[in-house]
Amino acid sequence: MFVPGSTATLASYGIVLPFGPPAAEATASGPGARPAGGPIGRPGGTNRQTNVVTTSVTMATINDTLNAIGEGTAASSVTVSSPSGGNLAEVLVRPGQVVAAGDVIARLDAEAEQIALDRAKLAVEDATATLTRTEGLASSNVVATTALTAAQLAAANADLELRNAEVDLARRTITSPIAGTVGLIRVTAGNYVPAQTTVTTIDDTSAILVDFWVPERYAAAIAIDTPVTVTAIALPGRNFEGQVSAIDNRIDPASRTLQVQAEIPNDDAALRAGMSFSVALRFSGEQYPTVNPLAILWSAEGSYVWKYDAGKATRVMAEIVQRNSDGVLVRGDLRPGDAIITEGILQLSEGAEVTLLDGPDGAPSSTAASEL
Repeated sequence: MFVPGSTATLASYGIVLPFGPPAAEATASGPGARPAGGPIGRPGGTNRQTNVVTTSVTMATINDTLNAIGEGTAASSVTVSSPSGGNLAEVLVRPGQVVAAGDVIARLDAEAEQIALDRAKLAVEDATATLTRTEGLASSNVVATTALTAAQLAAANADLELRNAEVDLARRTITSPIAGTVGLIRVTAGNYVPAQTTVTTIDDTSAILVDFWVPERYAAAIAIDTPVTVTAIALPGRNFEGQVSAIDNRIDPASRTLQVQAEIPNDDAALRAGMSFSVALRFSGEQYPTVNPLAILWSAEGSYVWKYDAGKATRVMAEIVQRNSDGVLVRGDLRPGDAIITEGILQLSEGAEVTLLDGPDGAPSSTAASEL
């Protein structure tokens, strides 16, 4: 640059610089030959082009996956209690046993209730016979209408007493209200059991309900039947598929989160109520152009990048959306495959001519070699 004619001298030895002189200097002979316009890099001389390296713009998707921690509960769970007090005569199930709805869990002593039922049956028979005789006499006008009414009332009261005795006797038998698996037995046969004493719990684990919380910004993206994938900490390596079954109707003001419930089929009974789960949901997400972090520059208007376009540098404003380890997601007028300058950016100006040394040129039909 500082020795006139040096470029031509190097060219005679086969050394051609990327920013070589005009043809007039290249053909000049002699060690003192100079171009007509003056030395390179000085007023009146040839303008120097900047060598650049580019990388392609790619597209990246964000906010397409949500991970949360949830807790599982049974599809239905019932705490079985003693409906009345008394001595526990027998327990007919064991922990872990699968029972159907209506199966007998345990029985209380029921001798007094059985006697009351038998007495009520006798009272019903007697009241019914009295009502039959009175109706026959009333049809012959032998008895007054008031006597018939009294007999009918006595028969109805006797029937109510019978039904009441049947209910009392039924309360001496503890049955399962749902189908499911029996939990631990909390009482022992032979002991006195007060009313409302917990006998055991029954869980229907044919499906597991997983409750989890999601950030407020996902509230509009989650809907009923949205697919979910869960993994249980107790069962590493296994994935379970399910779907969203319920969504709360309000955002928690303290945590700014929304409670969501997913239903996971449990056909093989591998999952249990109370397990903790890692929940993953997928969404369509948002797509943004991704550029090399080295391409980002700043000005008074904000962040921008230099785009290589037909041998010239063009400035494109690029608002940073998210920084990742492999690139920077930006919001700007960029398309996949656009060539973004990553090296030589400090010497650029709008519309400046540049020489592409390496990287794509942004044109699918061209290559960096053809540019050179």
